[in-house]
Amino acid sequence: MSHNLTPITIAHGDGIGPEIMAATLHVLDKAGAQLKYEAIEIGEKVYKKGVPTGIEPSAWESLRRTRIFLKAPITTPQGGGYKSLNVTIRKALGLYANVRPCVSYHPFVRTQHPGMDLVIIRENEEDTYAGIEYQQTDEVAQCLKLISRPGSERIARYAFAYARQNNRKKITCMVKDNIMKMTDGLFYEAFLRIAQDYPEIIIERQIIDIGAAHIADSPERFDVILTENLYGDIISDIAAQVAGSVGLAGSANIGATCAMFEAIHGSAPMIAGQGVANPSALLQAAVMMLVHVGQTSIAENIQNALLATLEAGLHTQDIFVEGKSKQRLGTQSFAESVAQHLGTQPTTLKPVHFKPGNLQTTALTAFPRAKKELVGIDIFLHWDEAHRTPQALGNLLEAINIRAFQFEGLTNRGAEVYPQSFPETFCTDHWRARFIAKSRTANAEDIGFSTHSDVIALLEAIQRLGLDFIKTENLYRINGKLAYSTTTG
Repeated sequence: MSHNLTPITIAHGDGIGPEIMAATLHVLDKAGAQLKYEAIEIGEKVYKKGVPTGIEPSAWESLRRTRIFLKAPITTPQGGGYKSLNVTIRKALGLYANVRPCVSYHPFVRTQHPGMDLVIIRENEEDTYAGIEYQQTDEVAQCLKLISRPGSERIARYAFAYARQNNRKKITCMVKDNIMKMTDGLFYEAFLRIAQDYPEIIIERQIIDIGAAHIADSPERFDVILTENLYGDIISDIAAQVAGSVGLAGSANIGATCAMFEAIHGSAPMIAGQGVANPSALLQAAVMMLVHVGQTSIAENIQNALLATLEAGLHTQDIFVEGKSKQRLGTQSFAESVAQHLGTQPTTLKPVHFKPGNLQTTALTAFPRAKKELVGIDIFLHWDEAHRTPQALGNLLEAINIRAFQFEGLTNRGAEVYPQSFPETFCTDHWRARFIAKSRTANAEDIGFSTHSDVIALLEAIQRLGLDFIKTENLYRINGKLAYSTTTG
């Protein structure tokens, strides 16, 4: 009866999207999924109507009403001015957790890692994917990496709750905190803090570069991987391909009130309309969706039918192997084969059993408000005079006589170039000048504190020199500790 149906929003997408969505809906309907579909249009057609986000207000109304979104891949037009629709939806609906299982289906899908069974849980809203970018000078563009304590704690707690609920034994946190000590360091600190509430789960840390290498070489060593947005996007594609094919991997985007489910791959326009795309990734995303809304028995039936289909050697072209696969199927015929295997258990692959997956995590930790003191400022300059030597610019800035600040030095692309430098260091037209508050004590080595009025006076002095300042970053002492990186790394 219709009043028992769960309303969900669906989007058929671009490229191969309509084909794999039709195949997925066919299996859902044959399995008796208790769903009511609301279709919206997003993606390339909407972009080309002049909507820079790729989604119109009426579509938002459906998403906010159903709170469940099954989305086929979409195409973002090339060129400037177009925002990533995935990023827009994730941020607007608060979909902070991206969950990507990567499982080997050996020996029926070719892989060198038959024991692979890992889950990547990726922070979904922060990092460089906040999309805050600037062209600052003729030669230099900037992308901001933003990591917050609440965002890090929330995704860490989700990862531990997921591991506990799904009987996972270990979580590996992948970061680059040996270089990005403040941002990635903050993420790892949150991981350690939340780990204290889950003593039964083993924890480890890996630097992201060697971690990615281990995923490619020995993925069996991992159980759950927790990481930041950009890292997670990269390693989840590596893991999916190592497991057998990106065409097999589904993805869940989970928030406090809304959720989106999708294939991890793109719209693949080069094979669109040919009926050869593998619908398994979107179908497995739909299985994750059914678990999320509590229809676990139907989800198990579909997933086990998919496994039985793979066992039968009925494969799409991306996983078809001559001599091992029995039949090469197109998109729709593969979906029909899965539907025919409904009610069938796999015999070699392990049948699945799901627990309801709509996790409810506890509230964030409350921290007392920090004591914050302004102790300096970094002023970024666009300066491209003849030969643009650090010494010439440094001499100009040394001449500034402001009561509150002492000029400390210059960096270029993060490398110290004044007062110490090497002639081999390459410089662009983008410079960072650091000014430190003068001591208000008898000890000249003490860092003092300054005010916004002091900063304005300094900027006015720089303006009088005819220098183009393009950005400022205040330097703070927080709870007695310096809260910024040194100019020498």
